[in-house]
Amino acid sequence: MTPDDLVAHFGLEPIPREGGRFRQTWAGPARPDGRPEGTAIVALLTAGPGDFSALHRLPADETWHHYLGDPLRMLLLAPDGTSNTPVLGPDVLGGQHVQLTVPAGTWMGARVADGGSWTLFGCTMAPGFTYEGYEHGDPAELAARYPDRANLVAALGRP
Repeated sequence: MTPDDLVAHFGLEPIPREGGRFRQTWAGPARPDGRPEGTAIVALLTAGPGDFSALHRLPADETWHHYLGDPLRMLLLAPDGTSNTPVLGPDVLGGQHVQLTVPAGTWMGARVADGGSWTLFGCTMAPGFTYEGYEHGDPAELAARYPDRANLVAALGRP
């Protein structure tokens, strides 16, 4: 199985601004505000140059799920100024997560862990994702706010 096989099988398309490829697999019924009750996507990142999930934040919790491939290293920058770098992957006894919820308002980004080739993962949200709720991170502003993570912010920043 290769990334090209997965792109073809799932019909993955480029994710605007953020990076990677995805396909929405579910959207719940519309709420009174027009947002879907919930959404789910399947997504793929590779270790190729420039292929990463750029720092962004969302107005609702988002749960990430590891499906196949190599571990995915995340960077989470919390509103209170703290940060962490959890890893999505199959080695749960070694500290990796097969499922991880990112709280609303947390800056998040991810890339295939060092030494890996590709990761197939999914994300679910309730209420569901809309492009209006997506906020793209400014690398310079985030590096200034989280100076201890400036190198990781630079690596996951996209203009």
